[in-house]
Amino acid sequence: MPDSPVLAVLGELVVDLLPVPGADSGNQGTAPQYVARPGGNALNVAVAAGRLGGPVRLMARLGTGPLAANLRRHAELSGVDPAGFVDAREPVSLAVVGLGPDGSPDYGFHVLGAADWQWTDEELDRVLPARTGILHVGSISSWTAPGADAIARLVARLHAAGAALISVDPNIRPMLAEGPVGSALGNTGPVVRSRLDRLVEQADVVKVSAEDLAWLDGASDLDTAAADWAGRGPALVLLTDGGAPLRIARPGRPVLHREPPVVTVVDTVGAGDSLAAGLLTGLLEAGVTTRAALEALPDEQLLALVDDAALVAALNCTRVGADPPTRAELAAARPGR
Repeated sequence: MPDSPVLAVLGELVVDLLPVPGADSGNQGTAPQYVARPGGNALNVAVAAGRLGGPVRLMARLGTGPLAANLRRHAELSGVDPAGFVDAREPVSLAVVGLGPDGSPDYGFHVLGAADWQWTDEELDRVLPARTGILHVGSISSWTAPGADAIARLVARLHAAGAALISVDPNIRPMLAEGPVGSALGNTGPVVRSRLDRLVEQADVVKVSAEDLAWLDGASDLDTAAADWAGRGPALVLLTDGGAPLRIARPGRPVLHREPPVVTVVDTVGAGDSLAAGLLTGLLEAGVTTRAALEALPDEQLLALVDDAALVAALNCTRVGADPPTRAELAAARPGR
């Protein structure tokens, strides 16, 4: 429906170079094989939402280089509205991914001067959907200048208007948030934490990982951390911890726990993004697009949405890279089918 609320996903596009399982590294062991896959927090969330059938627009600066067309095509094939793309002069971001024994990713980034961090107020105003029901922001673009300031101003404006839910995912990449590479981007730990604080204070929904919390707050007691974050402004905090139980926190209520589905994990690339997409698509489908509606959502209905979102993430983990399921695949995988 043309007038239906839309999920607007704002963030970066990244080409992930993933190792080819079982491939050798050449005669001297110095030529590992990689496959280029479309990635980045925003693209992954938008693609997952599109495959679930949600009306979704990806707001992203599409940089130069031979892989830019692949990024656009990947979004379009998943039903994502491409009207949010801004053609940019800067290069596309690149991440070289290594995988640990448990499938967890390790990243090497090539992002200096990339298109993703250069947002302007005019660009954001031009591509924001007229009927935005939920705006999702996060990851590197939300805490890297100069675009982070434009994103913060957009979030503040929508928050003040109260006409859409604001969703935030810090999605910290420590190499880009501090240290030599982070410094080259203008990032330090205190600066990144300050930029995220202003977003979290105006957010309605926050999806955050235990790994992010360890970097941001040094938190070890996850129940306490989830409750504390719910007291900072959000109406809902969803805290992930790998294959451990999810924590769901709402202001003034007990922290709830939910066991994620058990699956055979190939890798976990894009798992958190798929989880966020599942939750936000579910909220949109349920008509929950205002703070008041979210606060009134019964726990039973919220937990059903979280269970679906966790299943979306689990199915993604059964495949190589960020490859979330379709709506039909989700329906087929639900318990009791």
